[in-house]
Amino acid sequence: MNFTDYDVISACKGKIMQEAEALNAVAGQVDETYASAIHYILECKGKVIITGLGKTGHIGKKIAASFASLGIPSFFIHSCESLHGDLGMISADDLLIMISNSGKSQEILSMLPSIKRIGVKTISITQDKCSPLALNTDIAIEANSGEEIDHLNLAPTASSTAALAVGDALAVVACKIRGFKREDYALRHPAGALGQKLKDEYQRMVR
Repeated sequence: MNFTDYDVISACKGKIMQEAEALNAVAGQVDETYASAIHYILECKGKVIITGLGKTGHIGKKIAASFASLGIPSFFIHSCESLHGDLGMISADDLLIMISNSGKSQEILSMLPSIKRIGVKTISITQDKCSPLALNTDIAIEANSGEEIDHLNLAPTASSTAALAVGDALAVVACKIRGFKREDYALRHPAGALGQKLKDEYQRMVR
């Protein structure tokens, strides 16, 4: 197939718009489960732990990093590795956010028996509130983004973007309620251009 530059530009713009439409659809699904999830995060005495695998695993790592940078202790556990000893990182005082688009991935479902025995509270993010994972977590957040944006409707694209948006929303809302400030962020992000900008702001404030 021959594509002109115009064809490529139009195709890329269209795909970005598809993802935007998917996020709009997920925004329309926001309900009381988000409020319940925020209460769980604010009441957590341990750490907010994120788990997933495949593309949702990559998304989970970013969500955990966002929580941590916003003052909420957090880390990521790969669902497969959890079954080989990493469940030992989880305690009853923690909160576990489990991400699976289908809610049917066997690796993440295999965590549930041990998780229930540990006694940790759980939140799932899936496209289907009737999926096995959603039905077996304390709070089930729906993030149904519809079809993926690739031409095969196979590669996690819209769905992974949706999961990221949900995780970001939970992190930033929780940190705002906790009264997290710019100087708190600066303490956790001392390096790079952003760190320097925040350092300069702080120095101007104390002069």
